[in-house]
Amino acid sequence: MKNKKFKKTKKIKKIKKTIKPKKEALSVKDLAKIYELDGVNVKALNGVTFSIPKNKLTIIMGHSGSGKSTLLHLIGCLDKPSRGKVFLGGVDTSKLTEDELARLRNKKIGFVFQFFNLHPLLTAIENVELPLTIANVSGIQRRKKAMELLRMVDLENRADHLPNQLSGGERQRVAIARSMINEPSIIMADEPTGNLDTKSSSEIMNTLTKLKKKTTIIVVTHDLEITEDADKIIKLRDGKLV
Repeated sequence: MKNKKFKKTKKIKKIKKTIKPKKEALSVKDLAKIYELDGVNVKALNGVTFSIPKNKLTIIMGHSGSGKSTLLHLIGCLDKPSRGKVFLGGVDTSKLTEDELARLRNKKIGFVFQFFNLHPLLTAIENVELPLTIANVSGIQRRKKAMELLRMVDLENRADHLPNQLSGGERQRVAIARSMINEPSIIMADEPTGNLDTKSSSEIMNTLTKLKKKTTIIVVTHDLEITEDADKIIKLRDGKLV
């Protein structure tokens, strides 16, 4: 009897070993987006398939008009594809309602934009807190969390400064800290260094590279100089993968 139990336990352990945890944070299959412009169909994205690994820095590259921004909007659930599917953490987003998509964006995705999108009348720490303020999280709790994130991006000593008192690189780091406040599984950064000088760009990429220990980072850019820290590079040209 004991031998049978032992064999059964051994078999279960063997099965568990063969089941590997999913290492993809996001994947897309045959993704396409077609716009109508003056009665003509324009294929902004044309049958793209790829996957993005968890806790890695992935860079999506391409010249202006290559389909980068369209792709970011689709994988960020800000827009719906004309064809194909986006799987976020294994979830088929095409099957979600608008409300479910909104909740998914709020909880799973943090966005960073080229022009920072900081509130000019709020201090650095108040900008980081903003998503939690909207969610009615208590003042003490959100202040503590926001300060931890400012510390993470080396801006603890600038917490009480307004955006116009910060450099471009510092403003972008505040925006990165804000994108982390809901503990998203993915950070999507659209041209995060596009408005910055070389030194500030390097600081931003160093910050994003550190953050991949906590979350998956996706950066959309046309800048070849910031690709050296990437774990994976996806290149687009005319709406297709190169």
